[in-house]
Amino acid sequence: MRVLAAEDNPVFQSMLRNMLTKWGYEAVGACDGNEAWRILQADDAPRMAILDWMMPGMDGVEVCRRVRSTGREPYQYILLLTGRTESQDLVDGMEAGADDYLTKPFVAQELRVRLRAGRRILDLQEELVLAREALREQATHDGMTGLLNRTAVLQALDNEAARAQREGHPLALLIADFDHFKAVNDTYGHLAGDAVIREGARRMKSVVRRYDALGRYGGEEFLMVLPGCDAVAAHAQGNRLRAAIAAEPFEVAGAFLRVTCSVGVASRLNPAITEVDALIREADLALYQAKDGGRDRVEACGSRGMETVEAQPVLA
Repeated sequence: MRVLAAEDNPVFQSMLRNMLTKWGYEAVGACDGNEAWRILQADDAPRMAILDWMMPGMDGVEVCRRVRSTGREPYQYILLLTGRTESQDLVDGMEAGADDYLTKPFVAQELRVRLRAGRRILDLQEELVLAREALREQATHDGMTGLLNRTAVLQALDNEAARAQREGHPLALLIADFDHFKAVNDTYGHLAGDAVIREGARRMKSVVRRYDALGRYGGEEFLMVLPGCDAVAAHAQGNRLRAAIAAEPFEVAGAFLRVTCSVGVASRLNPAITEVDALIREADLALYQAKDGGRDRVEACGSRGMETVEAQPVLA
């Protein structure tokens, strides 16, 4: 683990760095508070820091205060070194954001055990962050496909509608649904149906742009939010999605199934957030038109009425 040793006295800094190296840490030196602050702001900043209270440019307490004001993650553990012994001084240092302190002169082994305690705290904090991210993933993603769940993809749609209105950009929405999916469940079982959904989601994900939002809308229906896409571009993207599903048979339960999907498209130029429900209704209506028109096709619904477009081959 990297540890910052910020001390303006070159002799004392050299001693600190030698001790840290001996104890298995990677020591990073700073000769004043300004340099310490710059190092602690870096993307690869040390997770632990030993700061002398009195330093040129910026004292250790001010460095603590600035580090805590950023609220950055991962957490940085800060230990203050000070020759001050007044209780109010120590209170001030801890309130500024220091996690621990040592008064000078100190015993080397005392510093070592305090660093060890700090490392345990950082390890626990990292476990908490991982647990929090796992919970966030569960709350926003579909457990079967790994795509956004219904709530999260609808929230993405709301966010993109607000941005499209603010910036004057178009926004499009696709709703895709597997054709004759009930027959898969009835013939091969629900586990096979689940396998089709997972593989279909993987294929859909392979054609989305980095800034699109793709989520499982419900059952075998999927919703794709396309920022910056007008009706023509949205239809082209819908056709890419359709072609990705139909490109190769699905291997399910020892059988090779030809699976297709129908896609409904709706688009708006700089839509208001209040138009989101209408956008969903139009895409849903277009999807039903695609089903009625023979399936394995893309139907587009614009604000001026319904437009029917036959599925076209997609060139690689």
